[in-house]
Amino acid sequence: MIAAFDVEMVSASTPACENVRPTSTVAVITEGTPGEPPDGAASLEGNPTTTEDTVLSAKEPRRILRHARWGLIPSWTKTLDKRFLLINARAETVLSKPSFRVAARSRRAIVPASGYYEWMKNPDGTKTPFFLHARDETVLGFAGLYEWWKVPGGVELRGAEDGWLCSVTIITRSATDSLGHIHDRMPVIVPPASVGTWLDPELSDRDEVDAVLNSLPEVALIPTERAPS
Repeated sequence: MIAAFDVEMVSASTPACENVRPTSTVAVITEGTPGEPPDGAASLEGNPTTTEDTVLSAKEPRRILRHARWGLIPSWTKTLDKRFLLINARAETVLSKPSFRVAARSRRAIVPASGYYEWMKNPDGTKTPFFLHARDETVLGFAGLYEWWKVPGGVELRGAEDGWLCSVTIITRSATDSLGHIHDRMPVIVPPASVGTWLDPELSDRDEVDAVLNSLPEVALIPTERAPS
């Protein structure tokens, strides 16, 4: 994973897990100034309308492997509740929704994975599990967004460090025809040649980010009938 994504610094690592669930700790790859939290995180507190133009400062950009909670918590929320179990963000609206638009412009990530599971609904009401993966079994890089959330004093939260919690969401798009019969949505996959552009902390213009997101090609995946262990 480190070599595949040219990781320069390992802030934290997570053990491999075949069946990752919402709120689980997952590995994410980011690019920006090293630190926990990165420069500028403290300024993200407050109202989302006042943080829309906040961009991560990157004096010495480095590609970092860190861990994050799967389920993005907007930096401006004061309390943690089920409204913010934001495990996915739709590519079509990610740059306009208040929960995602700031992160989409300044805190993009790669979520590395060997594949993902979907359950196909059958006519009789049952569901068949499929594992979707690359034909050559290479690691995939899902397009993600991450946020830093200041944990309220006295609250203990798994994965938090020094009072801050990093959380992540995975961007999805309409599934390709070959996979649409299994599920109508699929993760946006960043090919190796586009990883640097997607993570670039200098890329912050809304229209330019949207253009990059829309330029990412659809990746053909292989569905293998298999249940998670």
